[in-house]
Amino acid sequence: MHPALLVQDLRVSLRGRALIDGVSFALDRGQRLALLGASGSGKSLTAAALLGQLPAAMSASGRLQINGVDVPLSKRRSRRAGITAIHQDPMSSLNPLVRLGKQLEIPLRHAGLSVPAARQQALELLVSVGIEEAERTMESFSGELSGGQLQRVCIALALACRSTVLVADEPTTALDMVSQAKVLDALSLYSESTHSTAEQSTAAAMLFITHDLAVAAAFCHQALVLGSGRIVEEGPMQSLLERPKHPYTKQLVDAAHAGFDSLPSEATAPSEATA
Repeated sequence: MHPALLVQDLRVSLRGRALIDGVSFALDRGQRLALLGASGSGKSLTAAALLGQLPAAMSASGRLQINGVDVPLSKRRSRRAGITAIHQDPMSSLNPLVRLGKQLEIPLRHAGLSVPAARQQALELLVSVGIEEAERTMESFSGELSGGQLQRVCIALALACRSTVLVADEPTTALDMVSQAKVLDALSLYSESTHSTAEQSTAAAMLFITHDLAVAAAFCHQALVLGSGRIVEEGPMQSLLERPKHPYTKQLVDAAHAGFDSLPSEATAPSEATA
């Protein structure tokens, strides 16, 4: 069986300068993989490359395979590619001129649900991510909600797409602790559920991008640590946090214990000689 997501020798460059340098990993169905690193380490850039959302000035090379199918890195992913994203900026994922309920219903209708069934499913998704007034939210426009509410709507929208690969880029950063817990429960249930593709019904795979090691430890099975666009360490989440091998990983873990204000900058990330 093919992995849900296979990335081999991913490289992203800007005017000849390597920003992501030889990143490789595989993500199985039902697995939640944390991509860790300080701000500027290349986490979001890696996600953009996988989603076909790099700025025009950047180029990507390597191999990307989704559900056993090779996908060109140069093209933007369609919904049918089997991969969906939760972005840091919720406004980039929502149409300000369309009611939020309609936006949630569209992918559910594409999946074959009737209009009433799609509306009911959309309401349930909003409730699952901690939206208390789901009916009112369905009738609202994005400009009428707070940033935290919009982030949860975007998470519900990503879940509505029913993709077998979900890339979640800092999905809980803008949320309070209670909302974080609800969102993580919803994402956990999603990754353990089955989602139909053209070929089969499988559990979903999730790439969880975060700087919050506490959230990653509670949610993810495996972890990759990025420093200066390169993987410096990888392994089971618990082992990586309890027994970090690379000095950069140890810095991240120590900083998490001390408080995130002391997170190391990329100035202390590993050089090519130490990576």
